Amino acid sequence: MNDLDTAIGNFDAFNWTSAAGSYLLDRSQRSILFWDVLRQRGNDYLAHLEAGHPPVLVFDYEIVEDGRTFERPVNYSLLRIVDRRTSAVARPPRGLRDRRVTRQVTEAPRTEARPVVVIDPRAGHGPGIGGSKLNSQIGVALDFGHPVYFITFYTNPEPGQTISDIHQAEIRFLETVASRHSRAPKPMVIGNCQAGWATALIGADRPDVTGPMVLNGSPLSYWGGVEGANPMRYRGGLFGGVWLASMSSDLGNGRFDGAHLVAGFEDLNPANTFWSKLYNLFANVDTEEKRFLNFERWWGGFFKLNFEEIHFIVDSLFIGNELEQGQLRLDNGKVINLKNFKDPILIFASGGDNITPPPQALNWIYKVYGTVEEIKRCGQVIIYMVHETVGHLGIFVSGKVAKKEHREIIGCVDMLDYLAPGLYEMVIEGEPTTPWLDDYQVRFEHRDMADILTLDDGLEDEMAFYPVKAISRGNDWVYRNTVSPMVQAAVTEPLARSIRALHPLRVQRYGVSDLNPMVWPIQWLAKGVKVNRKPVDPENPFVAMEKAVSNSVEIGLNLFRDLRDLTQELWFKNIYSNDWMKAFFTPDKPAVEGPQAPTQIRDQIDAWLKKASVEGGFAEAVVRIILAVTGATRVLDKRQFNAAVDIIQSDPRLNILKATQYRDMIKEQAAILEHDSSMALAGLVNLLPTEEERRDALAIAARIAQADHQLDRDENVKMSRIQTILEVKGEDMSD
Repeated sequence: MNDLDTAIGNFDAFNWTSAAGSYLLDRSQRSILFWDVLRQRGNDYLAHLEAGHPPVLVFDYEIVEDGRTFERPVNYSLLRIVDRRTSAVARPPRGLRDRRVTRQVTEAPRTEARPVVVIDPRAGHGPGIGGSKLNSQIGVALDFGHPVYFITFYTNPEPGQTISDIHQAEIRFLETVASRHSRAPKPMVIGNCQAGWATALIGADRPDVTGPMVLNGSPLSYWGGVEGANPMRYRGGLFGGVWLASMSSDLGNGRFDGAHLVAGFEDLNPANTFWSKLYNLFANVDTEEKRFLNFERWWGGFFKLNFEEIHFIVDSLFIGNELEQGQLRLDNGKVINLKNFKDPILIFASGGDNITPPPQALNWIYKVYGTVEEIKRCGQVIIYMVHETVGHLGIFVSGKVAKKEHREIIGCVDMLDYLAPGLYEMVIEGEPTTPWLDDYQVRFEHRDMADILTLDDGLEDEMAFYPVKAISRGNDWVYRNTVSPMVQAAVTEPLARSIRALHPLRVQRYGVSDLNPMVWPIQWLAKGVKVNRKPVDPENPFVAMEKAVSNSVEIGLNLFRDLRDLTQELWFKNIYSNDWMKAFFTPDKPAVEGPQAPTQIRDQIDAWLKKASVEGGFAEAVVRIILAVTGATRVLDKRQFNAAVDIIQSDPRLNILKATQYRDMIKEQAAILEHDSSMALAGLVNLLPTEEERRDALAIAARIAQADHQLDRDENVKMSRIQTILEVKGEDMSD
């Protein structure tokens, strides 16, 4: 309150009167403009509904493949984003209309650039948020010259469609993208939120159709979380499990209303939902109108799911947590095992995410692999990055995040294929070296499982979710065999539409729109206000008072939220963590250590690695030396990768190999080094028979190691050791 006291002290009696008059005029005008923005939000909702809820993309697009025409129809389609900088097309007017391009578009071919496929979440909202701004995931991918595709979906699911049908349709979409860019590497797939686990299902089932996968705020370990901080994971147990989703689907005549999911998200933060978001619009109504309406257009697009879809999601994933346990069975009988990944995976999470906290995004790595050695044995590359503060939506919506994190993720996509198998953290630091390119310093640091587990407070609390799973399925069985038939008989489609129309999130939109005659005068008043707008001086003491009151309301609502969440956590623990529940429902704690190969197979692997350590030529030797030197510091800088690319392209002994050959070579040489470093380095003598080759290989390794403008002590020691083994004397190769 110091600022408020200072502001009040600066006004005498005459100024108080003047300040009060200015503030009241400004507040009256802001009130009219505020309600006019809400009126526009309601009109936008109705217009978007009438248009069929097209994606909220700001980019033009054409439909490549429509899943509604498949043998097993689904409400998904594959779109190709039209880059307006390279294509002269007739675009539809700005505003709420669909941006689909209805005529054939001629675009300059980029057959060798890796295509990027963006998938948005189907979690109650509509599609397009990943490309709702020019500075977005799609915009960044276009900036880097990638052909960009987007998997969209429609308001109503096709009758009888299941998760398996969608899964197969998305695989078909990726096959189509690959066939359109046959000379390019496999598509990079970006999955936002729930689209992340859908992407993971594809990568684990059909690793041949996916390239690097980026999972943004995506839950794969649904029971993970920190006590006292992540209350959303308790709600399934407190509400009795999946039966509530079954009943909601029955009330929708077989379809689940996505507005329920949106309401659940809003309930997590009542201060923002009921006050902060609206007050921010009220306080800054002259500048916030466009941003508010753009976001609300997406936030208020409520999409439906079939009963089979929502039941699978809640029962098998969020409550059953079967994905990380290797028990997830699609309705076509196929079991998904996350160990089947073949291409790099990058997980982007945030400590400020209260919907998918870091443990839910990352714990599966430990649950599935157990050790980093097992990740390496599987030849897998897993990278994670944790933002400190951004919220759940900001991970894939924020312009600042797109400008920094997503720009560097997409900019480094080709580098991911050349990382040696293991677990890494992607670290972005410093200021851009080229401001207009936002080129930050990026490096990949080796990490251990302990680094992931420190983001959680232990895994013991997850044992309470086993009884939740059992009780949930019991409650659902009782509901579906007793009450459900009566509800289904009573609810007709007209009644289901009426129930959906009366959802509070819909009422607050069309209730304040031109559909309501009581709202009509606001538009006329707003026109007059805009002509005679007189904003108040920001230093006005009444403005400070207003902000103080707003802060008090926000603090009060946050206090309510914290008390509610702590109470729910306490109830959950009392119900599901007691000894009775543990005795009846808790299974033996599953092992997480990776399977051990039989002794005979291990002996064969050892023999093969020993033989491979002395086989190869100049390229294999250079790769092995680079891995040994850069691995000495457990850090690989993006500048080192760029230096390696430049050297390979300019050296005739190296540029004869294809990119796929280098990827395989890196995995092989990394395995040799991991198995026996001393044996691997000693084998370099056989790979480099002449002194000239040895000097050239060491010089190349030194240039790459120094590309980050320093040669660390450990790198220097490793270089000296290799130099001694190769018996190269004379000049200091570290200079």
